[in-house]
Amino acid sequence: MSTAQPSFSTISPNDALALKGQALFLDVRTPAEFEDAHIDGATLQPVTDLKPSEVTTALHGKSCCVVVCGSGGRATKAAEQLAAAGISGLRVLEGGMKAWRAQGLPVVEGKKTISIERQVRIGAGSLVVLGSVLALVIHPGWIAVSAFVGAGLVFAGVTDTCGMALVLARMPWNAKPKTACEFRPQGPSCAA
Repeated sequence: MSTAQPSFSTISPNDALALKGQALFLDVRTPAEFEDAHIDGATLQPVTDLKPSEVTTALHGKSCCVVVCGSGGRATKAAEQLAAAGISGLRVLEGGMKAWRAQGLPVVEGKKTISIERQVRIGAGSLVVLGSVLALVIHPGWIAVSAFVGAGLVFAGVTDTCGMALVLARMPWNAKPKTACEFRPQGPSCAA
């Protein structure tokens, strides 16, 4: 006998905007990405440090939770985790911040950073080039570096889970800025 877990749905940027003030906007990107630009009033809790109990507390008095990331992948993973913890009323922002911005909806602009998605492309591309050059110049065995990265990209595409993104999200340059919103026992707050 299987137990049905709460599910989640998607929501368009314009429909999400209509929920401002009623819904918890939960941004699950890295602190650096959040600092770059975020939806006004959004609360930051990176998917790498997601705490369902804190989300439950922050949801008190809200109609639902709109989960936001860069393009929708991390928000979907976060919504799955939150739904598995028994949280209902979850909505994943369709297309994430990319779609929100493409619709010309308001954002709070901050310090510009390189997104995790771009960091992964830069890192993977660099490793493939490095492995190829070392295979040509030093020893053919170095081609294994390029093959490993290629296999990792295939795995990431098939499973929608990127190990390199998880590692990069924890790097110091993606660390929490001093002005990021974070959870407090009484709810979300922003520290200057």
